[in-house]
Amino acid sequence: RLPSAPVRPRGDPRLLFVNAGMNQFKPIFLGTAHPRSELAQHRRVVNSQKCVRAGGKHNDLEDVGRDTYHHTFFEMLGNWSFGDYFKKEACSMAWELLTEVYEIPRDRLYVTYFGGDPSMGLSADEECRDVWLHLGVPPSHVLPCPLKDNFWEMGDTGPCGPCTEIHYDHVGGGRNAAALVNQGSPDVVEIWNLVFMQYSREVQGNLLPLPQHHVDTGMGLERLVTVLQNKRSNYDTDLFIPILDAIHKGCRAPRYQGLVGDADVGRVNMAYRVVADHVRTLCVCITDGIYPGFSGAELVLRRILRRAVRFCSEVLQAPPGLLASLVPTVVEVLGDAYPEMTRNANQIKDIINENEAAFLSSLERGRRIIERTVQQMEPSTNFPAKVAWSLYGNLGFPLDLIDLMLEEKGISLDSAAFNELALEDAKRKAGGPQAGQPGNTNTHLDVHSLAWLQSSNVPATDDSPKYAYTLGQHGQYEFSPCQATVLMLYRDQSLHKEVGAGQRCGVILDRTNFYAEQGGQDSDQGYMICLGQQDVLFPVESVHLCGGYVIHEVTAVETLRAGDQVQLFVDEAKRLACMTNHTATHLLNFALRRVLGHSTEQRGSHVTAERLRFDFDTKGHVTVEQLQQVEQVVQDLIQKNEMVHMAEVPLTLARRVQGLRAVDEGYPDPVRIVSLGVPVENVLTCDSEVAMQTSVELCCGTHLLQTGSVEDLAIISERQLVKGISRVIAVTGVQAKEAREVGQCLATEVDSVSLRMKQRITSIPEMQSLSKEVGQLTKMVASAAMPQWQRKELQTILKALQRKANTAIKKLELQQAEKVAQILLAKYCNQPVIIDTVPADSLSILMKVVNQLCDKSPGTSVLLLSPQASGEVLCACQVSKNCVPAFSAADWAVAVCTQMEGKAGGSPIVAKGSGSARGMQGALTTALEFAQSKL
Repeated sequence: RLPSAPVRPRGDPRLLFVNAGMNQFKPIFLGTAHPRSELAQHRRVVNSQKCVRAGGKHNDLEDVGRDTYHHTFFEMLGNWSFGDYFKKEACSMAWELLTEVYEIPRDRLYVTYFGGDPSMGLSADEECRDVWLHLGVPPSHVLPCPLKDNFWEMGDTGPCGPCTEIHYDHVGGGRNAAALVNQGSPDVVEIWNLVFMQYSREVQGNLLPLPQHHVDTGMGLERLVTVLQNKRSNYDTDLFIPILDAIHKGCRAPRYQGLVGDADVGRVNMAYRVVADHVRTLCVCITDGIYPGFSGAELVLRRILRRAVRFCSEVLQAPPGLLASLVPTVVEVLGDAYPEMTRNANQIKDIINENEAAFLSSLERGRRIIERTVQQMEPSTNFPAKVAWSLYGNLGFPLDLIDLMLEEKGISLDSAAFNELALEDAKRKAGGPQAGQPGNTNTHLDVHSLAWLQSSNVPATDDSPKYAYTLGQHGQYEFSPCQATVLMLYRDQSLHKEVGAGQRCGVILDRTNFYAEQGGQDSDQGYMICLGQQDVLFPVESVHLCGGYVIHEVTAVETLRAGDQVQLFVDEAKRLACMTNHTATHLLNFALRRVLGHSTEQRGSHVTAERLRFDFDTKGHVTVEQLQQVEQVVQDLIQKNEMVHMAEVPLTLARRVQGLRAVDEGYPDPVRIVSLGVPVENVLTCDSEVAMQTSVELCCGTHLLQTGSVEDLAIISERQLVKGISRVIAVTGVQAKEAREVGQCLATEVDSVSLRMKQRITSIPEMQSLSKEVGQLTKMVASAAMPQWQRKELQTILKALQRKANTAIKKLELQQAEKVAQILLAKYCNQPVIIDTVPADSLSILMKVVNQLCDKSPGTSVLLLSPQASGEVLCACQVSKNCVPAFSAADWAVAVCTQMEGKAGGSPIVAKGSGSARGMQGALTTALEFAQSKL
């Protein structure tokens, strides 16, 4: 019996969530599981898998609440056979469990089998039919069904096969309900699906028999409990009743009655179901490290949370906080099966509360945006799709809420344009490969090729030479070349004994010193030569591991054959850089836990020759002080020049180590332990706590032999990916030194600007120049590769300097405007119109002069022009409120600037614009004539 995998998919970027029990076993079905991994040892498995279906291909989100059986989160009970038992045993065990253990009446059960498909050349699965008949199922209850109902496929390509489903008739009473099977009737529902994987769908669409047959069965716990407790709705079972009771206690709505459709007045019962379902999903996802966010699974979870919050506040009339208050009840229901949920209960509540508060704030902002947009719209027009899409995508505004709010105002959304935007967005996001399709046909072995290699006893590649390197006398790393034999060549999804010159292919060797991409570390590059042809190099572009075979991607410069003897040379500079950054990643992991606390867990990492990336749990933003402390802990470990100890040990023994760091992924057995400063045998000693005081991790990567070779580490970026998960990017060695030098140079420039800002500056151009310099420095600091703690410090200083510069410029502009205004007031002395030319360094100053004049002489309308050295003429005007609406400032400015071949705009009171100096004299005449005509 295996525990459930987390709902965050492991190693499958095509999936948002684990949405079926088989997800964690995909490497077995595809034949890519490492032969020494725990996964590859399984023959028979049972478990209960946490599943989420929301977003992506399997999306039940909008259906949840409308009926009594759709869910975003559900538990899938399953049993699997990997090349062990098949149809007879699977059907027999299922029938025994349902009819003898659970004592479900046989006459209420119906079974379906695949009825064949002539267009695919597939005959009916009579073997399965005969198994059911032999078990005593009446022929009238054994039903053939077409491909769409009874043929299961993993994706567009990959393992697939016929399935048999067991359906339950809720009504019973001796009737024959065969006609209702697979017809969408709520009375006759599927409870168990048994899939027999016996084919592989190829890229061309044809089916080939699988070398090994597998069984994959799935039975939804919620539906099973409904049957066993003699209920008609999943929500009436003890999986949901405690949660529904808790909702009733926390809101002002009447008690849940199980009503649907028109009978559910005010959608109160729907709201109960939505909230009960969604809070279960939130608890499960947050426990497994998926937090509400802005892309992928995180974005879907954000929508789930916001949908639940809406139904809480708008339908159930509940105060804020109801959703989080349900967490203890959910933990009580699910905690025994999934103890990790019990440990994370407080964190779940905090994240739900924070996101609820953010959404309620967004709702208010969204309502204001809708109000403003409606006011600006022309009568009898549709609400603009771009605004709706922005509300939906940026503020997380549910689409049905936008429709509802517009309906209240008698306006409809431009649905066609909105759907077009949604389609464009979907196309943009669908750029990756489809589920089940390998990314590269030369490096990812297909299931048939893998099976042929294994059945032909072609040995897995011995890649232990990748760890064969030493430290020379002068501290340099020495990598020995490796001699190997070409076992097979792989091209266009098939194995070859020979590949011609110019062809790209995967080379499978008996042994290699190349590191294949895995464990978050980039693959090696380098070259190979055929013995006897020293001058012909075969560049190795990438290296991948598949089912224990290491595939080297090369372009053959000459004919390459199975049996050729080759010598392998790793790109030593790239390998050493990866080793440095991988060891530094372990130092960083240790330092983060030391500074931020032992609850800080790794969420992912990626090591390249250029830099390292590390994702981890965090309760909030990492402060400047914490970043400095983390770097200091790493510096101390580098200075100590600790030995890096590595050894392979049995997986069961490794997992007993106290303080061991491991991520959620499948490890081979035996597994490699990397320990800094403490020999592995000491770490493994019973009751030893030394691993708590240093870095000890399960890791298959290549590492330095001493920490001193890291030389330096600088964290050059830190940001929150989503609430609760931060990502840091760091560089090492010379790059770290360069980052610190860049930081120091920028700090010196910021100090220089700060000093100049403190001096008394009376010139507007000089202050504007200083402000521009601050802006340029702000951009440089934001984009430079420099220590993140220093970036944050400088950004705080620059922000204050920018505010100070802006304030100083405004003050100087006001002073200059006052001087000019005083001269003009004395010149025109309370005249109803002032039209003149004045010197002004900017349109902002010219506008301030106009404002000053009108403030001091409220009955006066003013238009001023200011010729610039560039040949441009600036224009600003303000009309006395007494003259509006007959006299419009916007019309005045347009008339004047048109005379100067320019443009203008504004309001009836204030306007501005510009034009060319060639028409300035005519513009002054136009200004006066326009004003006289209006007064």
